[in-house]
Amino acid sequence: MRRRHFLAGGLSSGLVLALPATARADAAQRLVAAARRQVGVTLTYDPAYSRLDYPGGDVPRERGVCTDVIVRAYRDGLAVDLQVLVHEDMRRAFSAYPALWGLKRTDRNIDHRRVPNLQTFFKRAGAALAVSEDGADYRPGDIVSQMLPGNLPHIGIATDERSADGARPLLVHNIGAGARLEDVLFAYPLTGHYRFRL
Repeated sequence: MRRRHFLAGGLSSGLVLALPATARADAAQRLVAAARRQVGVTLTYDPAYSRLDYPGGDVPRERGVCTDVIVRAYRDGLAVDLQVLVHEDMRRAFSAYPALWGLKRTDRNIDHRRVPNLQTFFKRAGAALAVSEDGADYRPGDIVSQMLPGNLPHIGIATDERSADGARPLLVHNIGAGARLEDVLFAYPLTGHYRFRL
């Protein structure tokens, strides 16, 4: 049985469960497969604010932003709803999250769709790992955040496919033309590395 609801005690103690190695590998494979299935489906980048259902809210699958790749991979691959998890954690600890948008309260339509909020959530969940320049440190299913030119935060998910030289994993991400599988792990400065498994 999958563990889906685990926030009762808050996030400060860390919530990445110690799963057996085979279960961790299976979760990573399902996460990667769910991310890869978005390629060819999500065809455009659309950052427009949208009112979403809750829980399980999403914009139409043919559009989205980089964070939607992550949210959809967790929903489809692991039955984990980051919309709910981020919203609930922000309600408990709003001041722990970045105050970049001038909001005075949570907004379940958009909070999980913002890179700095996902970074904060993963860190509070005990999923943060060291940022490294060695591609071997990034496993399938790992989440990486980057800073694009113009100080634009970005996020993607590492896969089990490797670059042509074998040195690093390819990422599934949406940087402007829909979900793509590309060799971009070190194309932009890395700002975070996370391994969030349930």
